[in-house]
Amino acid sequence: MAGDLDLAEECVQDAYAKALTAWVEGGVPRRPAAWLTTVARNRALDVLRRDVALRRRLPLLVEEPPEPEPDIPDERLRLIFTCCHPALGIEAQVALTLRLLCGLTTAEVARAFLVSEATMAARITRAKKKIAAAGIPYRVPDSEDLPARIEAVLTVVDLVFATGHTAPAGADLVRADLLDRARDLARMLRTLLPGDAGVAGLLAFVLLTDARRAARVDARGRLVLLADQDRGLWDREAIAEGRQLVREALRRRPPTRHALMAAIAAVHAEAATWEATDWAEIIGLYDVLQRHWPSPVAALNRAAAIGFAHGPERGLRALDALALEPCLAGYAYLAIARADSLRRLGRLEEARAAYEEALLFTDNDVERDFLVAELAELAELADIAEPPDPADPQKGAGKS
Repeated sequence: MAGDLDLAEECVQDAYAKALTAWVEGGVPRRPAAWLTTVARNRALDVLRRDVALRRRLPLLVEEPPEPEPDIPDERLRLIFTCCHPALGIEAQVALTLRLLCGLTTAEVARAFLVSEATMAARITRAKKKIAAAGIPYRVPDSEDLPARIEAVLTVVDLVFATGHTAPAGADLVRADLLDRARDLARMLRTLLPGDAGVAGLLAFVLLTDARRAARVDARGRLVLLADQDRGLWDREAIAEGRQLVREALRRRPPTRHALMAAIAAVHAEAATWEATDWAEIIGLYDVLQRHWPSPVAALNRAAAIGFAHGPERGLRALDALALEPCLAGYAYLAIARADSLRRLGRLEEARAAYEEALLFTDNDVERDFLVAELAELAELADIAEPPDPADPQKGAGKS
């Protein structure tokens, strides 16, 4: 209605601010969303009356034609489809949608794309300017237009889930609000497009991955690695549903990105123990994923799987081959994977350096506590391994 995203954001924020006062004094209105929309719309009119563009924009605000009932049942999902406009590049669509509609900060969006916050801020600004300059209409698409937007929408939901699965910062490992939102959106997409293999794959991936949520931290809130998780805490109902969706999604050739990601999650879910994990199958699935949907993160996960399947030395070689990948330069999980391989090889000093590097790029408190604990354990191992010095009987005697 405002014809400008920045103005729309400003007007909505003003409406929220007024609600904090008006609703405290007079109570929450019967239709709070309509109240907020009306206040924001009136604010937009006030601003536009002082703007030379009023003559062009006012008819849109005052004489808005009635719209048919949209085919998309959920308001948030309608907005996501609206924001994922094919006139923008897919990265711009996704970044803008995550920032405007999905509750992610610019820093969180940047982390999802493995770029700096300044780079992402510039991308979002350019996308807004393109919308304004090109006069891109933001309307809910018709059913026949959905396929052109579905890949961007799937990516949005995927990145909302990823941000919730491991929060970039804060005191908690996960953001349950984002996980639940991503799962609900994936289910709505499934209802909207029941025959779409990409949608089936995304919902399967979300269900299979989130099924482990209860086992990812212990009673004291400490991180529990996949190898050490109590698999009895995994949500077996979600796993069963996810496996059925994987089988459906993999019928498409070539398989979609999310179908392959879900298939990898299914291999983990099907393993009764960490030792029973079929690493060869996981590596094979990553090979297919890299052929059709290459990404630095998938390459990193494949390298880690090689280390578990064929030993830490081969895994470390695969990880080191990614050292010059620009997107992974500040990615903590590359350093963590290297540290684990180095530790298993007994190269404790190099492992310590890798863990310390990972700490530089980690802002989540639970992950930081885990890394600090790993460093402390390495120090103990180094102390035990250090031979006694004949000139100093006390040296090396501490922990041994």
